[in-house]
Amino acid sequence: MTDETPAIQHDVPQTARIWNYWLGGKDHFPVDRNVGEEILNVMPNMALMARATREFLKRAVHHLAADLGVRQFLDIGTGLPTADNTHQVAQRAAPEARVVYVDNDPLVLAHARALLTSSREGRTAYLDADLRDPETILKGAAETLDFDRPVALLLMGILGHITDYDEARSIVARLTSALPSGGFLALYDATNVVDPAVAEAAEIWNANAEPPYALRNPEQLEGFFEGLELLPPGVVSCPLWHPPAATIGTITAIDEFGGVGRKP
Repeated sequence: MTDETPAIQHDVPQTARIWNYWLGGKDHFPVDRNVGEEILNVMPNMALMARATREFLKRAVHHLAADLGVRQFLDIGTGLPTADNTHQVAQRAAPEARVVYVDNDPLVLAHARALLTSSREGRTAYLDADLRDPETILKGAAETLDFDRPVALLLMGILGHITDYDEARSIVARLTSALPSGGFLALYDATNVVDPAVAEAAEIWNANAEPPYALRNPEQLEGFFEGLELLPPGVVSCPLWHPPAATIGTITAIDEFGGVGRKP
């Protein structure tokens, strides 16, 4: 990680900062809060949706590390550090776990040292790179991860920013082609099948924030798992993916769907 942080745009709303605002963080500017509030006016449960996707990430990473024996994680589109980052969840289950974070937001880079507080047995690293450049990501990640052993690729809420579906599928295919047998893909993204207001929220986002975001249906999200074995329960609304036992019967579906697949 370089010590030279690129200039942070204070006057242009950014994805990581808006989500940080919804999650109750402090790393955002007035322009981010303004867009966040405008979207909340349309979708009052947006903050709850943000927290639900964070819980999906935590459950998926824990399942991969604790139940499926994964010890290496490549988290692309990291976002700003918050409680229970990927390495913290993974290393609670397996202290020797290794995690590589990837993002290209200057503010995330500025805070990336908070993501490098690994357990003594494990290791974390941060790459300043763009999802559209999978070759650079894979080359940089290989300095920390052993791609001859299972790696879990995490694409949490980022593929919607690749607005061309064919391009997004091509990027995912290139990344998953580098995974060995026994590797995993875990992802979630926003959909348009539960709440009609999500389309209006997306319009507000795309008119004000960067980068733009494309909503997709669950079938399109399943398309990202082509060639992989989808684990039960498949691609479902995030709160419905391995929910805590205490919440069963009280869960409401949201327009954020996710799943986990294994490479044969």
